Order: sequence, then structure tokens, then C-alpha cells
Amino acid sequence: MQSKPYLTLEDVKNIAAAAEAEALRNSWAVSVAIVDDGGHLLWYQRLDGAAPSSAYIAPAKARTAALGRRESKVYEDMINNGRTSFLSAPELEGMLEGGVPVIVDGHVIGAVGVSGVKSNEDAQVAKAGIAALVGA
Repeated sequence: MQSKPYLTLEDVKNIAAAAEAEALRNSWAVSVAIVDDGGHLLWYQRLDGAAPSSAYIAPAKARTAALGRRESKVYEDMINNGRTSFLSAPELEGMLEGGVPVIVDGHVIGAVGVSGVKSNEDAQVAKAGIAALVGA
């Protein structure tokens, strides 16, 4: 039987703290969601001033990145390049940049989704959170 790493509560707290720090450093009001490899919500926080819609978008981006095993931007790019039929993919609602998978030892063990600012800035916050785990 094979084994794989997984996100612990401590890992999730470290990711969330680093993502929050990156957002605050840039004065970005965002929502941050962290999910496991099956897209199940492990952590959610909405910083002061974040748009109410970001409460739905951040978890959707995270779930899309976890289930798809790639950044949610890949789907956004596919759709923008004319593959609009991908909009009907089941269970993938957050097909916008800002969802980033957490990869450890070649295994996708979860994902971080961020919403509230420009999509590339959302991704920056997500990656800063992940760097706290992977860089540790």
C-alpha cells in the first residue's frame, strides 16, 4: 500500500497565517480558503473589507485546484482560448486564477483559493501561503 502526506491542522494554520500576512502587507482585502485533496474545506477566513462574493469564490477556486490537480488559471485560460464547453465541467465552479494546489513529494494534498483582488494578486496570496508550508 502506498502512503502520501496530508495537511494537518498545524499546516493549515501556517498556510493561512502566511497568506493573511501577504494580503495585509499589500493592503488587500481577500478571502482565503484551504481545502484537502478532495476539495473539502479545512479553513476559511474573510479579511476585513473583503467583498461578500469572495466568500463563495475563494472556496470554489480552492476546490477546483484540488480536484483538477492544477492551478485554476489553467481552466480560465482554456475557456478564454475558446474551449467554452469546459464551463459545463461538473464540480468545477472556480475556474478563475487564484486557486493553487498544494503539492508535496509529487502528491496534491490540498489547495488554497483566494478571492478579492486582481486574479494574479489572488494567486500571489495563495502561493505565499503555500510557500510557508513547502518552504518549511
